Amino acid sequence: MKVWIDIDKCTGCGLCIDSCPYNAIGIVNDVAAINERCTMCGACLDSCNQGAILSDAEEAVKVDLSGYKGVWVFAEQREGLLNKGSLELLSCGHELGKVLGEEVCVILLGDNVSGFVNELTTYGAQKIYIAEDEKLKTYQTNAYANTISDIISQYKPSIVLYSATQTGRDLAPRIARRLGAGLTADCTKLAIDEKEGHLLQTRPAFGGNIMATIISPVTRPQMATVRPGVMKLVKHDNIQKAEIIKCKVELDHKNIKTKILTVIKEKHRYSNIQEAKVIISGGRGIKSEKGVKLLETLAETIGGEIAGTRVAVEKGWIPLDRQVGQTGHSVSSDLYIACGISGSIQHRAGIQNSKIIIAINTDPDAPIFSIADYGIVGDLFEIVPALIKALKEER
Repeated sequence: MKVWIDIDKCTGCGLCIDSCPYNAIGIVNDVAAINERCTMCGACLDSCNQGAILSDAEEAVKVDLSGYKGVWVFAEQREGLLNKGSLELLSCGHELGKVLGEEVCVILLGDNVSGFVNELTTYGAQKIYIAEDEKLKTYQTNAYANTISDIISQYKPSIVLYSATQTGRDLAPRIARRLGAGLTADCTKLAIDEKEGHLLQTRPAFGGNIMATIISPVTRPQMATVRPGVMKLVKHDNIQKAEIIKCKVELDHKNIKTKILTVIKEKHRYSNIQEAKVIISGGRGIKSEKGVKLLETLAETIGGEIAGTRVAVEKGWIPLDRQVGQTGHSVSSDLYIACGISGSIQHRAGIQNSKIIIAINTDPDAPIFSIADYGIVGDLFEIVPALIKALKEER
């Protein structure tokens, strides 16, 4: 897409300057000029009363949305286990479906995966679309993307949700491209516009400094990837068993293009932070790698995992895959101990679903205390060793 100024029509009124969120338009020689900051977002197009701002973008083709019904969740499975993030999405999808008055459905791919039906039903699935084939046993991009695209085209769901895992982030944009649908990545909140029926997809933007709510008003299905850990996991004990729809699978090795010969698991020093029940987290206040060692000792004593804020990661004290917050992972642990963390709004948003939050900070006015269940004002280098000693003595 390109955006440019027709200088013969431009009067230099400056209305377009205020419409640009990137300060990419200025007045040069009494006419508007677009500079290198332009992202081609098109926000300026409707601001010009003279029709002087032009674009080569094709006008969106309006689609009949009435034939699209149902809230679908892609159930990610691997080695006999369902991804927890998919189950969280199913719980969320159940709430969205109630607002829309539509069924909550699951799309499940793999080889001999019917054993997941009862678990998916427990978390709210009313229909389960199953595609089984030996070629789908292990995730492969083209095989999964082609199969799901075909099924979506046939049954026309209104909404399709994916957990923002490595698989979901690879799969969702490819399906969106095949279907010509909109996609919002890394959402932290989903809701329904009850007036228009659109999916409201909220995600952090501009480095987490603002929260943007995005809609797809002219395309279907509406698709989003959602961060694991931000939705509550809810079981539905009194729900009827889900209806099963077996989907035909037509795959050609020529279209898959790759073949998995063997799977080698990488050895990780830590467990998955999003599945941890107890998290010991450090911020700027841990000061150095010496502070990390202290957190690790507490984690070992209490049976938890270590994590950190964006600052702690940027300083090199905490690994990137341990970062918690809007620009990292959202967690829902049973116990979250924040050590030397002031508690920016971005960090608080990533831990707010934890059941119990304990904060240790020298500043009694630190924002972290506003969401902490228990707060300790003091030096973590005195408090944490005392806590470790007390825990060891108790044991």
